[in-house]
Amino acid sequence: MTLASTSTLAISEMREFAGFEPGEQAFIKRSLDVGLARCDAFRLWGTSEAERIAIRRQYVAYQDLKPLRAMIPPGGAPGEIERFIGKLVRIAAFDLAQDRIASFSAFRFLYERLIGPEIRPFLPSAFCAAAALPQIQPERRKILLQSLSEAAATAPGWSKASPRFFPEHVGEAEAA
Repeated sequence: MTLASTSTLAISEMREFAGFEPGEQAFIKRSLDVGLARCDAFRLWGTSEAERIAIRRQYVAYQDLKPLRAMIPPGGAPGEIERFIGKLVRIAAFDLAQDRIASFSAFRFLYERLIGPEIRPFLPSAFCAAAALPQIQPERRKILLQSLSEAAATAPGWSKASPRFFPEHVGEAEAA
C-alpha cells in the first residue's frame, strides 16, 4: 500500500469517526483503551462511581478479546464458527446493551479495531444477533437493525486492510 493510499484511508476513517455522535465517540475511545490495554481506563474515564462500575464490567466482558482474535475461523470453517460466533455475540451484546453505540457503522468501526480486519465478514451477523437479543429494548432494537445497510449485509467481500486511525482520549489540557 502506498503512502498516499494509506493517508487517504486514515483520513476517511477520521471523517467516519467524526460523523458519530459524541457519546459514541467517547464510548469507542474508552472501549479501545479497555480492549487494547492502551492505558488505565479507570484513571482516564472513571469520572464517577457509575462510570467505574461500567469500566469494570467492560474489562470483564472484554477478557475474551485476545482468545477471540486467535480463533477467527480461516475461510469460515464451519466447525469453528459456533464457539467463535458465540463469544463474539456475547461481547457485542454487552456493548450494544450499554446504549452508547447507535449504528452498525459505529459497531463495525470499534470491532475492526478491537479484533482486526479479519473480523469484518462476521460483523453483520454478530451485530444482528446481538441487536435482536431480548436485553435490547424493542425500540432500540429496531433502530440498530435498521442501521445495517443492505450493502453491508450482503457484501460479496471485505477489505483486508488494517485500520489506520485509532482515536484516543484528548484531555482538556492537551487540547489547549
